[in-house]
Amino acid sequence: MLLKIFPENPNPKAIGRVVECLNDGGIVIYPTDTIYGIGCDIFKPKSVERILSIVGKKDKKNALTFICHDLSNLSDYTKPIDNSLFKVMKRVLPGPYTFILEANNSVPKLLQSNKRTVGIRIPDNPIVQEIVKVLGHPILSTSVKDDDEIIEYTTDPELIYERYGDLVDIVIDGGYGDNVPSTVLDCTGGEIEVVREGKGDISVL
Repeated sequence: MLLKIFPENPNPKAIGRVVECLNDGGIVIYPTDTIYGIGCDIFKPKSVERILSIVGKKDKKNALTFICHDLSNLSDYTKPIDNSLFKVMKRVLPGPYTFILEANNSVPKLLQSNKRTVGIRIPDNPIVQEIVKVLGHPILSTSVKDDDEIIEYTTDPELIYERYGDLVDIVIDGGYGDNVPSTVLDCTGGEIEVVREGKGDISVL
């Protein structure tokens, strides 16, 4: 299903439909403040396996991120972080950054990396923010890639639907996406290390 949702004022009924789909173990493609993401409820192991099958990740511990609504439930999934890092996160989020943090035991084993880390994202996009808020906990996210060797990411939701419509339950049309991914920051070693420079400006960190 291709579901149109306007980012300026996300329709509560449409949001509810997406959340119901996630609760039922569905797979959803949604807009972020960078590229479109494909995701599911983090507590649905079969759905996680479906996503890994769709995106073809042999190493299932790579590039899986939690999309959160805000920082209030951070301690539910990560080990305690120091005050200076929390201030940085509070300053730049919501925004196009992924923070790699140490996972705690609440993170489902299927989603833990070998280093027991988890990526945390709070995109500056009202649609996915509202979905996560209504769901009540994070959704798993990985990027929607393009098969084209030159175009890494598809920005047109209708083209995404053509490619993935038979593989997922809902593709949200939230307007054109970006083709630049988030900036990835590893915060597990004391200092913030830039793993990938993307849309997020590293000079503000």
